[in-house]
Amino acid sequence: MTLQRTVPRRSTGPLLLGAGLLGLLVLALLLARQDAPASALPWATGVLLCLLLSALGIRSLAAGESRAARVLPAACTLLAAVLAAEALLRANAVPAGLIPTPSKVLAALWNARVVLLQDTLYTFLLEALLGFVVGTLAGLLLSLLVVRFSFLERGLLPYAALFSSIPIVALAPVVVKAIGLDWPSKLVVVAITVLFPVVVNTVRGLQSALPLHLDLMRTYAATPAQTFREVRVPTALPFVFNALKIGSTLALISAIVAEFFGTDGHGLGFRIQIEVGRFNLDIVWAAIVLASIVGIAFFGVINALERRFVGTGREA
Repeated sequence: MTLQRTVPRRSTGPLLLGAGLLGLLVLALLLARQDAPASALPWATGVLLCLLLSALGIRSLAAGESRAARVLPAACTLLAAVLAAEALLRANAVPAGLIPTPSKVLAALWNARVVLLQDTLYTFLLEALLGFVVGTLAGLLLSLLVVRFSFLERGLLPYAALFSSIPIVALAPVVVKAIGLDWPSKLVVVAITVLFPVVVNTVRGLQSALPLHLDLMRTYAATPAQTFREVRVPTALPFVFNALKIGSTLALISAIVAEFFGTDGHGLGFRIQIEVGRFNLDIVWAAIVLASIVGIAFFGVINALERRFVGTGREA
C-alpha cells in the first residue's frame, strides 16, 4: 500500500482580492479627477466592483484563506460609499461650500498637509496623549486607594460617577477659562474625561477576584503583595484595558472640543473652527479625516497591547 503525498492547493482568493483592489484603486483615481465623466455607468461600475470585492473578502475570511481578508471587506465598503457620495454630489451639483466632494477633501488634505499635520501632532501629542497618560495614572492610583480603604468607595465613587456625567461642552469652557488658552488646559480636560472610566473599571476589576483564589493564596501563606500581583492584577487587566479603549476614543474628542473654547492658534479644533467660518469645508473635512485616522490608530495600539498582555482576541 503506497501513501500519496498530498500537496495543499494554494488559494487564489488573496490574488483575486489584490488584483481587484488594485484595479478598483485605479478606477477611483480616474473618477476622482475633476474632468471625470458625469455618466452614471463608470460610477456604478466602481460601486458594484467595491461591493463584489467586499463579498469576496467576506467569503475568504469565512474560509480562513488570508488574514488580509479581515481588512478588505471594510475597505471596499468604505470605498464604495466614497464613490457613491462623489457621484451623488457631482450629479446634483452641490456647492463645495455646503458639502465638498471626497475628491476635493483629498486635494485639500494634500495641499494643506503641512498645516494639518502640525495641528494633528499638536492636538494628539500635547493634549490628547499626555492627558490620556495623566488621567490613566491618576485613575489607577485612585483605584488602589479606593480598594485599600473601603470608606473611599462609599464616599468617593458615587461623586465620581456623578462628575463623569458632566458633558464635555459644559466642562471644557470652565477649565479653559480657569487655566488658560494654552495646551495645559486641554490636557486637564482630557485627564478628567479619562480619569473616571479608569477608576470605575479598575475598582470593579480589582474586586472581581474569586474568593476561592484568594483563599488559596492565604493557604500558601502568600503576602498581600503577592496576592495582589498574582491574583488581583490579572483579574483586573481586562477591565483596565476596557477603560483604556474607552479613554482612547474620548481623549482626542475632548481635546478637539476643548479647543473650540479657546486656544493659542494651534490644534485640530482651532483649524476646524477657523475654516468653518471661512467656508473652507474641504479643509474641515480633511481635518476630520486626520482626526479619525489618529483615533483609530490609537485605539488599535491599545487593542494590540490588550492582546499582548491579556490574550483576548488571540487567534488559535
